[in-house]
Amino acid sequence: MVNILFRELEVPNIREYDVYRANDGYKALEKAVSMKPSEVIDIVKASNLRGRGGAGFPTGVKWSFIPQAEPVKYVTVNCDESETGTFKDRQIMENNPHQLIEGALICAYAIQATAVYIYLRGEFWDIAHELDKRIEEARAAGFMGQNIGGSGFSCEVYTHLGAGAYICGEESALIESIEGKLGQPRVRPPFPAQKGGGLYGEPTVVNNVETLTNVPWILNNGADAFKAIGTEQSAGTKIFCVSGHVNKPGNYELPMGTTFRELIYDYAGGIPGDRAVKAILPSGGSGPIVPGTDEVLDTKLTYEDMAKVGTILGSASVIVMDDTVDIAWVASKTIKFFKHESCGKCTPCREGTFWLDKVLDRIMRGDAKESDIDLIVNIAKNMAGVTLCALGDFAANPVIHTVRLFADDFKAHIAKPAAATPAPAPTVRSARRDAAAAAQG
Repeated sequence: MVNILFRELEVPNIREYDVYRANDGYKALEKAVSMKPSEVIDIVKASNLRGRGGAGFPTGVKWSFIPQAEPVKYVTVNCDESETGTFKDRQIMENNPHQLIEGALICAYAIQATAVYIYLRGEFWDIAHELDKRIEEARAAGFMGQNIGGSGFSCEVYTHLGAGAYICGEESALIESIEGKLGQPRVRPPFPAQKGGGLYGEPTVVNNVETLTNVPWILNNGADAFKAIGTEQSAGTKIFCVSGHVNKPGNYELPMGTTFRELIYDYAGGIPGDRAVKAILPSGGSGPIVPGTDEVLDTKLTYEDMAKVGTILGSASVIVMDDTVDIAWVASKTIKFFKHESCGKCTPCREGTFWLDKVLDRIMRGDAKESDIDLIVNIAKNMAGVTLCALGDFAANPVIHTVRLFADDFKAHIAKPAAATPAPAPTVRSARRDAAAAAQG
């Protein structure tokens, strides 16, 4: 098993600069600054490294979008890590911080950026303080600042704390937050890679922590070595964050192409009480739910194979649910999360999450009609594809796909029509009264 990211499993205390340096630390950066920036981009392209933050976009291609002629450019590292069930980036920063810093600096050299901003969610204040110490260690060793490695390339690295908003995981909202503005997505174009669309209006690369931490390994070992791990279209290893009904929840760095069955039973220890898997959320609350069928369990965890079963790999926050779980309850809880985290900028998302939450509450109380199930699906479909960022789609998924696959769980909450009350039996007095009325009529 290759540990590209979780190197602390093989090298104790690799978080410390001296230990990291003794184990090929900053060797890849030294190699990078001896090359042309375009050559570094070509190696990352050839490795087929895809973005590990959720979108899965080819990393080298993303870097190549940056116009080299622009004098000021930036790299921003996305460590907002706010997706439900995701807790991988935190482990990297706690245990292998220098490899992240090195990867970010290699990216900065490849696009000739003047600064790197590592954006952390507000709850990561303790990690940010520790990361600042590691940054100073690298600066003292000459790996950032002026004239890195005598190459003539200069770059600084900074940390920036957000305020714990889910929406700031979206790249343009992240940029807005760094600039001190309200964390809301921008209208695009221009895109972050373009002049006017990035940080402070300059071309900017936004990459996830896990993505950039792969880069030093790729430069040290070569693109072919990285492609030899995983599958043809989804190369390398991936960190799978496993939670829910498993015996051993946690982070597992495994080759792309590992199946759900292997992940759940071979690594995460199976289901407590040997119960059956009812459903899986492969990418936290944002991706479509899938049933725990043999077909799904034997599906490879890759970007392309997830699409075959109607879902996405995303950040690979795998939430497992056994056969005791009420999927209507799952939908209700997930919608409450997205309602709380919607930035409110787009009407379909702001109003849609409000009404989904309201109707789902009615369903969960047992006060709804069966037509309310159709109503929430209709609301969700009118949210999908019409918002500035993907949160509208993410909030629609928990309804559209749970109702499609687990309709009976919703119907179980529908109020049953009250039984007709039988007419009271006639008494002697009422019979005489009725007879008298008939005689008068």
